[in-house]
Amino acid sequence: MTTMAVTTVPGTRPNWLRYAALAAKVLLFALLLSALIWPDLSGIKGKASTARLVVYPIGAMVLPLWWWAYGRTRSKLHRTFPWHADLLMTLPWLIDLIGNRLNLFDTVDWWDDAMHFVLWGFLTAGVLLAFAPHGLSRGLTAFVALGFGATAAVVWELGEYVTFVRNSPELQTAYTDTLGDLALGTLGALLAGLIVYQARISLLDGGGRRSAAR
Repeated sequence: MTTMAVTTVPGTRPNWLRYAALAAKVLLFALLLSALIWPDLSGIKGKASTARLVVYPIGAMVLPLWWWAYGRTRSKLHRTFPWHADLLMTLPWLIDLIGNRLNLFDTVDWWDDAMHFVLWGFLTAGVLLAFAPHGLSRGLTAFVALGFGATAAVVWELGEYVTFVRNSPELQTAYTDTLGDLALGTLGALLAGLIVYQARISLLDGGGRRSAAR
């Protein structure tokens, strides 16, 4: 009887990641289109809706555009498109839109805080997986994650202030809320950095053990 061993080719990703990333993008653009056509149902009316309609598709398409313009021919980190990173970099924009569509930010007390922590973690993990080279130490990975996550959180809060907070009733509590959002976003980014580091180490150890067993 002949047995056939199935091995995973380094650098490849399961098909479900590709399908999940594409599905997330389709749903994201469908929600953006519906917000443009029926703004009253979007949940983002009065919450910098115009800025969101511009920034969200850009955020979701940064990695594919980079890959098309540069990565597919010159990337030393990826041999194929990094669908896992693309999914993580798309989810924050999608989940934010869904949360607003379902009015969760205004009806669930803990939702906004949780989203700043979780979504910043997703975004930072995606950026690290897409652009941070392998072989970074735990400390350096955490440092890069903090650098990106904290900077992105500050940019987000500035954008919120300029586009709608300064002219809304939320201005009275904006200082406290902003400090909390920055802290949660930064902690989420830090956790993402540590998880990415550990995942890469585990993948490397697993690959080494498989090679030694052959």
